[in-house]
Amino acid sequence: MRTHEIPPGILPSHRALFYGGDWHEPQSGRYAETVNPAYDEVLCSVAVAGTADVGAAVEAAQAAFPAWAALRPTERARYLRQAAALLREHALPLAQLDALNNGNPVSILAHDAGFAADALDYFAGLATEVKGETIPMGDGNLNYTVQEPLGVVARIVAYNHPLMFAAARLAAPLATGNTVVIKSPDQAPLSMLRLAELVGSLFPAGVVNFLPGGAECGEALARHPLVRKITLIGGVATGKAVMKTAADDLKPVLLELGGKNALIAYPDADFDKLVDGIIGGMNFTWSGQSCGSTSRVFLHESIHDRVLDRVAALLPQRHKPGIPTDPATTMGSLVSRAQLEKVQGFVDSATAEGARLVCGGKQPQDPLLKDGFFFEPTVFADVQPHMRLAREEVFGPIVSIFKWRDEDALFDAVNGVPFGLTGSIWTSSLDTAHRAARRIQTGYVWINNVSQHFLGAPFGGVKHSGIGREECFSELLEFTYTKNINLKFG
Repeated sequence: MRTHEIPPGILPSHRALFYGGDWHEPQSGRYAETVNPAYDEVLCSVAVAGTADVGAAVEAAQAAFPAWAALRPTERARYLRQAAALLREHALPLAQLDALNNGNPVSILAHDAGFAADALDYFAGLATEVKGETIPMGDGNLNYTVQEPLGVVARIVAYNHPLMFAAARLAAPLATGNTVVIKSPDQAPLSMLRLAELVGSLFPAGVVNFLPGGAECGEALARHPLVRKITLIGGVATGKAVMKTAADDLKPVLLELGGKNALIAYPDADFDKLVDGIIGGMNFTWSGQSCGSTSRVFLHESIHDRVLDRVAALLPQRHKPGIPTDPATTMGSLVSRAQLEKVQGFVDSATAEGARLVCGGKQPQDPLLKDGFFFEPTVFADVQPHMRLAREEVFGPIVSIFKWRDEDALFDAVNGVPFGLTGSIWTSSLDTAHRAARRIQTGYVWINNVSQHFLGAPFGGVKHSGIGREECFSELLEFTYTKNINLKFG
């Protein structure tokens, strides 16, 4: 282990399971190593929750549910705001921990705790706004609805922003009176354990519960009859597995899944801003490991060559792989060897199918990076819609460039994939922008912008990109059910 890369006190002190207000050893006794992907070195071993552990955690959450649901919304909001303050206080060490464990640069991860804290504050402010309706029924009747919490909610989060997702996704279900069990990503569990150390004792025992684990843990959460809803940020295959298991109990799901997102550039797009948008929208900073990355870029033929040449010239200058814990690094590593091999496989298949490699396409030659899971920022041109690279999510640092002429054919290609998460449209014409926004089949659209999320704006996809919306008022309602009450006067 390169201990000089680990600042003192960064790793969590506990490596076990947190539920019912305390730490517990896994009932199987199983622990698994977690690595620093920049060096492919073991950081420590972490407990692996199995089916029995899930049962114990869910029962603890169920036991805590009645009292938590009975609290005044303003009191639940107070807990959320206290958790937000703790996140802001520990933002830098939390970013350093994620950089060690998932390979994203610490410079970009420094914003994650702040976004999660903002989400906790946002939903704390909405806790009193989950209201019902009165429904006219004529004389002699009072008819009204209330929104009731579901009970125990399970949330499975992804490895690209483990701390941010774990903390932010606590907010909505807790604000509405549910108790929560969070499962960490098996590739990067450490920041969730540190989160448990920070906020676990803040809440009443059993209200928040944290389980590191793999597929068995996720399946057990989806199957457990006391889990009233399960959510996932992850890949399509995992989403299908969760949904199939949850269907046996008619358990509702909330899924934020993959994307094969399009950036569409019209001839009148601002050239310099478009180039910045193409580079920024691919999220090369975290090696393209983002479901919202605009990995398919459709350039009108009149600007194609000029834009492509400029992107190819600027990209290696702006994003060069480096050690994630170095504040100067602008592009980190992939999370695992399996992900590295997957990215290389896409490069091989794209080349074999006739796409033209413009830049990148290999691991960097820097001797400091030789042991890690690094890959250069990569651009392919002459990509055709039938190619594997054009149809499947890479979740890596590869952007595909398409040339278009006819707008109808353009949208056939843009919408001809099973995904529909985000899209980005670049034009100086309001008419064009609105027309294109109506034609693109996605849940989230940027116009002359990329990548940004806005609290209060619903984020989510269509088709294979997911079910439901988050980061907005609708997310609150995802964790309630409507109860109708009719009172007949004497």
